[in-house]
Amino acid sequence: MRYEPDYKAKTRQKVLAEAAKTLRAEGVQGMGVANVMAKAGLTHGAFYAHFKSKDALIDETIKEMALAARGKFDTVSADLGPSDALRTYVEFYLSARHRDNTQTSCPLPWLAGDIARLGAPSRKRYGASLAGLTEILALRLRALEHADADAAASSVVAELVGALALSRAVADREQSDLILSRSRQSILARLALAPISGEA
Repeated sequence: MRYEPDYKAKTRQKVLAEAAKTLRAEGVQGMGVANVMAKAGLTHGAFYAHFKSKDALIDETIKEMALAARGKFDTVSADLGPSDALRTYVEFYLSARHRDNTQTSCPLPWLAGDIARLGAPSRKRYGASLAGLTEILALRLRALEHADADAAASSVVAELVGALALSRAVADREQSDLILSRSRQSILARLALAPISGEA
């Protein structure tokens, strides 16, 4: 059977897309090769044409999820000045719709509980993703001449990721909404950014 020239690349992306869904829904424990390949409609044996190992799949999946998250920031903050970009992103990140999005939301909260159990390459990839988001925020804070942009951005990212993870962990919806709203208000106040949304 003859395949299109880009067949292998498209197949690899299909596997990565299914792996990202699996990682969000089932965690690292669901990232068995057979499981992911079956969801992609492919055989177990086809896996090794694209990845050297399960760890390599996890590493590449984290990379793809981080790129998608960067794209989300660019979409949310497109054509906005640094102040509006920061405000809009914080409100988006700590919103009920982002919390409830199990398909394309930021990978950092989903992976926070599992990543420490993985190998060094995956942890380094996670660290790079964390650093990337921190730098995105720091750039806007520098543009606003914030006194310590790097430290502030690092603190904000920690609260964003932690608050979103906790809001998903609790069973009570009211408690979850309160975690989001209090962290959102705290960050905006700390950065001297007035809220533009009334969403809890």
